Amino acid sequence: MVTDRRQVLVVDDDPAIVELMRDFLEADGFQVQGVLNASAARSTFERVPIDCVLLDVMLPGEGGFELIRWIRRTSDVPVLFLSARGEDADKLRGLGLGGDDYIVKSATPAEVVARVKAVLRRSGGAAGRPATTVSFGRLVLDIRAREVYVDGALVPFTPREYELLSLLVENPRQVFTYDQLLERFWRDVGDRHTVTVHVGRIRDKIEEDPANPKLLRNVWGVGYRFEGTKR
Repeated sequence: MVTDRRQVLVVDDDPAIVELMRDFLEADGFQVQGVLNASAARSTFERVPIDCVLLDVMLPGEGGFELIRWIRRTSDVPVLFLSARGEDADKLRGLGLGGDDYIVKSATPAEVVARVKAVLRRSGGAAGRPATTVSFGRLVLDIRAREVYVDGALVPFTPREYELLSLLVENPRQVFTYDQLLERFWRDVGDRHTVTVHVGRIRDKIEEDPANPKLLRNVWGVGYRFEGTKR
């Protein structure tokens, strides 16, 4: 049972789905803000502290993919897509835009709640850790605050980007295969391209020359490892 009454924003143009998810989420201790379109979602997001977004892809007017672009301009709040569209292309697009999970509507409401809780555990996993930072020259991670600094400037990371970088940083020179990373962060959604896209986005944020990375290195045909040295 969730005890801190975290706020979940449910965005779906079907009122029945909004109310169904409200019932299941509130039964598990969450507070729920339910809206039927992107305009209402933006308004709610700007006035209510939201801890997680459950987002339909197909909305009237502005769709879910456009809405997550707007969210990611200012926030790394966890976003889970809940959609009737189960094609791999849609899943990859949603994850590539910064989604933390992609759930097809054939899933039971209980499974959706479980996956919301799993994403929140990952994004809030720093609670209770000792205050500490790890430094790799121009790259600094504040583990407790879950913040990344490059050349002294705070760089925004989505929860999944942070978790991926943190895993590699905490295990320097250990090779993580594509399959290991897919299983850990994407379960049965995606392929090697999913991993490559996310690593590319991280490189754009932390590498001096993303085309010639020094920190996140390819192990060709296998996966990736982190080459930084603590300072």
